[in-house]
Amino acid sequence: MMIRRAGARDIPALHRLLAQVDLVHHQGRPDLFKIGNKYTDQELQTLLADERRPVFVAETEGTVLGYAFCVLQQYVDHNIMTDIRTLYLDDLCVDEAARGRHVGTALYAHVLDFARAQGCYNVTLNVWSCNGPALRFYQNRGLKPQKLGMEVILQRCTPPPA
Repeated sequence: MMIRRAGARDIPALHRLLAQVDLVHHQGRPDLFKIGNKYTDQELQTLLADERRPVFVAETEGTVLGYAFCVLQQYVDHNIMTDIRTLYLDDLCVDEAARGRHVGTALYAHVLDFARAQGCYNVTLNVWSCNGPALRFYQNRGLKPQKLGMEVILQRCTPPPA
């Protein structure tokens, strides 16, 4: 397995994997997530060209098995936050057909190595509480809660008219 920066040729595979993530989120929180495309082809092309938003893919024999979307972040001269450099792991996905083959572990290790090489203080991410497998994956790699997002639902969600 090889892990490399994603390019335009990977857009169809990225869409395929993004759809798998979308379905997990929709099934867990249909009140928040609809079925659709997270990015257009043009948005992915723009994102893939942005050095501050690296995207990595894990590939075997020309088949993309997973991805990691990242964002380099840094507060500079902020009133209360220190000037640390952070790599935010926006999204990590392993193809359903490749799960259990340590693709996610390899991608995550690659992200950590990249962050270290960039001089990052930490790697952060968010996990939806409805995504138990992802939560366990990150906990098993030693991640600890940094902050918690909380909500109260104030009204019943009704689907939009068809």
